[in-house]
Amino acid sequence: MTNSQIAETLEEIGDLLEFKGENPFRIRAYRNAARAIKNMADGAADIIGSDDRELTDVEGIGKDLAEKIATLIATGQLPLLNDLRAEVPRGVRAIMRIPGVGPKKAARLYQELHVKTLSELRHACEREKVRNIAGFGAKSEQKILGGIRIAASADERMYWARADEIAQRLREHLTSVSAVKRLEIAGSYRRGKETVGDLDILTVAEAAAPVMDALADFPGVVETIARGETKMSVRLEGGLQVDLRVVPAEAFGAALQYFTGSKEHNVAFRKRAKDRGLKVNEYGVFKVKGGADGNEADDPGASIAGAEEADVYAALDLPLIPPELRENRGEFSFASQEDIPTLIETDDIRGDLHLHTTASDGRNSLREMIEAAQAHGLAYIAVTDHSKRVNVASGLDAVRLRKQWAEIDEIRPTLPEGFYVLKGVECDILEAGGMDLPDDVLAEADWVIASVHFGQNQSKEKITQRIIGALENPHVAILAHPTGRLINRRDPYEVDLDEVMAAAKEHHKMLELNANPARLDLNEIYCAAAKQRGIPVVISTDAHSVEQYANMRFGVIQARRAGLTKADVANTKTFKQFEKTLKKTRRVV
Repeated sequence: MTNSQIAETLEEIGDLLEFKGENPFRIRAYRNAARAIKNMADGAADIIGSDDRELTDVEGIGKDLAEKIATLIATGQLPLLNDLRAEVPRGVRAIMRIPGVGPKKAARLYQELHVKTLSELRHACEREKVRNIAGFGAKSEQKILGGIRIAASADERMYWARADEIAQRLREHLTSVSAVKRLEIAGSYRRGKETVGDLDILTVAEAAAPVMDALADFPGVVETIARGETKMSVRLEGGLQVDLRVVPAEAFGAALQYFTGSKEHNVAFRKRAKDRGLKVNEYGVFKVKGGADGNEADDPGASIAGAEEADVYAALDLPLIPPELRENRGEFSFASQEDIPTLIETDDIRGDLHLHTTASDGRNSLREMIEAAQAHGLAYIAVTDHSKRVNVASGLDAVRLRKQWAEIDEIRPTLPEGFYVLKGVECDILEAGGMDLPDDVLAEADWVIASVHFGQNQSKEKITQRIIGALENPHVAILAHPTGRLINRRDPYEVDLDEVMAAAKEHHKMLELNANPARLDLNEIYCAAAKQRGIPVVISTDAHSVEQYANMRFGVIQARRAGLTKADVANTKTFKQFEKTLKKTRRVV
């Protein structure tokens, strides 16, 4: 069990205890422990298995919590959490996930309106009952209505990064079964979608029963939904459904293509097959036994492909289309012209240009972030702590920022040859327009990120003009997380991205694809639009700790869904090549 999974469990316990009105000190203890586990460099499971370390050595974790964490790691469950979930209806737990609601307000809604589901709460809002509860009001009621959709989505789908943790544990667990000969995880997970609603596992096995038995024994399974001879569905803690199919070896490629999807891709794929006198399904590609009317016969003819996915596509005169592109957004045109782009890989990335240290809200020092970047094989980074407007994150004013830059100047001569550190800042775009730091300070920076953190409820016109004004600043190089969304938590703010991209193109600026799995901003549609306009994209981790350098792969997957190649992403360049791109951003139009 990973640290993030343990932290999520502890956070959920804290929320449920708060919902019940339990002792605030007990609630705080669980939340402090969750924060401590999340920030640890070492795995909690490794510490428990160590002879010379104890979990109680970690600040914020006492003996009782250490024992509970050990139980969670050993069994995948915690009796306390099971008891709390039994006491608090699942629908109420979903209400707690509405932005701005939380456990205390959810408890008040539950107690005074007796709402147990999101739909019941929506009905209460529409009948204007919520506004009459102390502490809410008409404005709160409207915000809750707007947030119900986000909470519903969060209840049904999880971040790809979280699904990946589960998928990798499932893969390891099931491939340990000797009967398993092949295994792949299909569906939206394989396509790299931002959120995943379920996991589809395909296997080839000597016998189905041992694989299904192993799935039933997987830690975290709370319910077997169905089990047949070759198909099985289970539900995990947290609600994620896992569907297992044991398929014949001769049909594995066809099943993988079919269950990877998307639905839109498969509809177009089947039409292409029909146009060629073929039938394609999860069992293979078949020659159609034609009737007088030219329609498919009830039973297919001879199989011509199925064992390998590439052969299934080849049977339809297509190269293998990467799973990330299978959304029926032009991939068949590319494939027919043999012009499928060579998609970017994580190993193509040479620099990370958005990260934070303990100078603002990061959890590691400047030197630690530099050392970790080298350990990750990067050739250059930009240190970009927040500017002063983000006071909740201890943002830097001019004096503190220049002090940090002086420290970087001292460190630079000690760095190995070929590794570079840029003096940067993530500078807020102020609500009234303009930058959070004066131009004479920004002029001293090597790399200036412009970002919006406040005033996100302003009009579309106002936010758009604020951003365009920042892009017109000759010292700004890039716009960070351009739409401000937080997946399953906050919608994008209203902004005219056509105008923003036009300004970025005109002023030679770059656009960020923020690889934080809660952001992945820009989304794949806008990343593809940036590519079409010739605007360089930078994939950055926005790392707030050394562990978060690993977020880069999530951004790369998003870029692949957009069809981006190595050439489309600025931080795949060598540092000398990147410097040339950076100089263009300072060109005054």
